[in-house]
Amino acid sequence: MGRLGDELTKVHLGIVHEKLAYANFYLAQLAYTCNLTAPLLERFLPADLAAQWVPGIVQGEHIVALGLTEPGSGSDAAAMRMRARRVDGGWELTGEKTSITFAPHAKGLITFARADEYVDTDGTVRTGGITCFLVPLDATGVEIQKFPDPGWKPLGRAAVFLDDLFVPDAQVLGDVGGAFRMVMSEFDYTRSVIGFMSTGVARKALDLTVQFTKDRATFGKPIAAYQGVSFPLAEAATKLEAARWLTYRALSLADAGKPYTKEAAMVKWYALDVSLQTIHDCIITHGHTGYSEEMPLQAMLRDVSGLEIGEGTPQIQKLIVARSIIGREFTG
Repeated sequence: MGRLGDELTKVHLGIVHEKLAYANFYLAQLAYTCNLTAPLLERFLPADLAAQWVPGIVQGEHIVALGLTEPGSGSDAAAMRMRARRVDGGWELTGEKTSITFAPHAKGLITFARADEYVDTDGTVRTGGITCFLVPLDATGVEIQKFPDPGWKPLGRAAVFLDDLFVPDAQVLGDVGGAFRMVMSEFDYTRSVIGFMSTGVARKALDLTVQFTKDRATFGKPIAAYQGVSFPLAEAATKLEAARWLTYRALSLADAGKPYTKEAAMVKWYALDVSLQTIHDCIITHGHTGYSEEMPLQAMLRDVSGLEIGEGTPQIQKLIVARSIIGREFTG
């Protein structure tokens, strides 16, 4: 479709993710991850090294995962504990990342660590700070522990342990100490796209349920004729449409170069909340078959629940909105 910023806009990317999620959530999550990692590698790796990684992502030959979350620091990215120690020719990384999507299948990991203070080649003492690294997951010093999750089964999720793993300077993405700004600048976009992905799944659940209410009959007429059945579906359709337009609003602001942190946070908690309630209501409408593995609804509920956890919990998003409308000095 082209490069982002030319004819391709963030609204376009959001629409693509929604369409993919409607058809298959796992494909949407794959596109979501690749649209995060491939541009970072293309932008910050040396050209010869980028040529070894980026084309394979685009062609679907391998996956590069994104590793930010740690056991003690999820939404609080500034509190990460993974350390990077300066050594000859690069860095040694030690620590744990957890809840990393695609880690069991990935070829590499874009991860973040707190670089220690170090002496530069010119003798200057540098402060270090949170820094971004590309880590091949087949390297010595890497251990992966897969999680037995109830959802996201084709994607996989795992903890990644790094034990004095050497990473050469060429695999440092961006400036030493500059990764916090790099990752925070992406959160508004990723949270907005997650809004489209969740509503895409929920709209599929709603469409399946609408057809079911037309086909399923009780007491001589389709259950769609009962307001107790049709009204919850009408409410879900209305709320989903509102969530979608809030997402369009956020990404439109992004394309216009305007701040949209508040709107992205609104999308992240509201679209997920509406989508989960919609899928839950669809399961109830189907009765026991909606809860069985014969129907995709139970998987949709688990998968969208996984989206709600990632990229900042609803509580964090509401705090961001509260700070935006009330002021940080009043909300802590």
